[in-house]
Amino acid sequence: MLEVPTKKRTVGVIAGALLAAVVLTAGATLIPGSEAPAPAAPAVAVGSNGSAPGSIPALQVRLKRLPKDDSAWAALGAAYVQQARITGDPSFYPKAEQAVARSLELKPGNFAGLTGQAALAAGRHDFAAAVRLADQAIAANPYGPVAYGVLADAHTQLGAYDQATKAITRMMELAPGVSSFTRASYDAELHGDQVTARRMLEYALRDAYLPGDVAFCQHYLGELAVHSGDFDRAREHYRLALSADPQFVPAQAGLARVAALTGNLAEAADQYASVTGRLPLTQYLVEYGEVLEKLGRDASGQWRLLTAQRGLMRANGVYDDVTWAEYEADHGDPATAVTYARAEYDRNPSVIAADALAWALHRNGDSRQALPYAKEATATGWRNALFAHHRAEIERALDLPAAKSEALVTTYNPRFDPELPALQRFS
Repeated sequence: MLEVPTKKRTVGVIAGALLAAVVLTAGATLIPGSEAPAPAAPAVAVGSNGSAPGSIPALQVRLKRLPKDDSAWAALGAAYVQQARITGDPSFYPKAEQAVARSLELKPGNFAGLTGQAALAAGRHDFAAAVRLADQAIAANPYGPVAYGVLADAHTQLGAYDQATKAITRMMELAPGVSSFTRASYDAELHGDQVTARRMLEYALRDAYLPGDVAFCQHYLGELAVHSGDFDRAREHYRLALSADPQFVPAQAGLARVAALTGNLAEAADQYASVTGRLPLTQYLVEYGEVLEKLGRDASGQWRLLTAQRGLMRANGVYDDVTWAEYEADHGDPATAVTYARAEYDRNPSVIAADALAWALHRNGDSRQALPYAKEATATGWRNALFAHHRAEIERALDLPAAKSEALVTTYNPRFDPELPALQRFS
C-alpha cells in the first residue's frame, strides 16, 4: 500500500466521506443494470423518521438543518444516481444534477461535488464528460478512490482499456476492497484472463460483509460461470447471492437466464415475469422477450415497454444507443440498428460498441463493412462467445474462413445458443 501523507489523507477523507457513503461500490457503470449497495455510511445525522445514515431521506433531513453543507448535497446527488440505477428510473438523474450543482455552487471545485458530477455523467452514458470531471476530482484530491473508480468505468466504456487499468490499479492501492476488486475482475475478463477475473471476485467476496455486497460478488461469480457454459456453478452462485440478499434482483434474473439456457423455457418465462415486474431494466425486458419468442408466445408487450423505456431515458438525458442497436439488429429494423450503433461507436468506441456496429451492418446486408468492427470487437482476447459468433457469421457471409471464429465460440461457451443472444450478452 502506498504511504499517504497524514494531512492530505485526512483532507481527502473529510471531503469525500459523505459521497463515499452512497456512491456505487462495485463498478455499476462497467456492469450496467446490476447495482451493489453503498458501503456503510459514517455517522451523519439521522432524521426523526429513523432513516439510515447516507440514505436519501437522512440526507434530506440533514440538509434541512444544514442547507449549506456542500458535502451532503454531493452525497444526495450520488444517492439519486444510485437510485436511478437500482430502480431503472432515469427521472432521478435531474434531481442528482440539481443536488451536485448546489454542492459546487456552495463550494466551487470541491472533490465530492466533482465526483458526483462525474458519476452522474457516467450514469447518463456521457463517458467523455465523466473522464473530464473525474480527472478534475482527482486533481482536487489525488487520494480519493471513488473518483478513480468513476474514471476507470468511463475509460472502459470509451474503449481506453490501458487508462482504465491504470485507474483501477491506483484505486486498489488507495482502497483495496469490494469496489476496486470487482473492477479489477471485469478488467481482467475483458482481456481474456478468467483466472484473474475469478480471483479478484473471490477477493472482493472475502472482503464483503454487507448482504448486498456479498450478493453482488456471488452474482458476478455466477456471470463468469454462465458465460463459460457452466450452468450448475452459475446456478449455485446465484442462489448464494439470494441467500445473502433475497431482494437482489440481478441474481433472480440470473436464475431465469440459467433456466432458459438449460431448456426450461416455461420456468424461465415465469421467472422473468417476476423480475421485470420488480425491475423493468432494458436488459431484462429483452431477455424476457426472447424467451417468449422462443416459446412461440407474443413478446410485443415487452417490446412496447422497451420503447417506453427508451423515451423515458432520452427525456432524462440518458443516451444508451448500444442497447437499441442490439435490439433492432436482432428483433427490429437492421437499418435503424446501424444508425444507433454508429451513434454509440462515435461517442464510446468500446469493444461492445464495435460488436454492435459490426452485427448491425451485417444484418443490414453490409458484411464487408462489418468485418473490421468484428475484428476490433474480438481484439482484446475477451472470451465472449457472442462476439465470436457474430464474427463467424460475418466471415461466412463473405466466403472467408470462419472455422477459427466458430471454434472460439465452442471454446468460450460449449453451450452457446444463438437463438437467445440477449441472454448471452455480458452484463
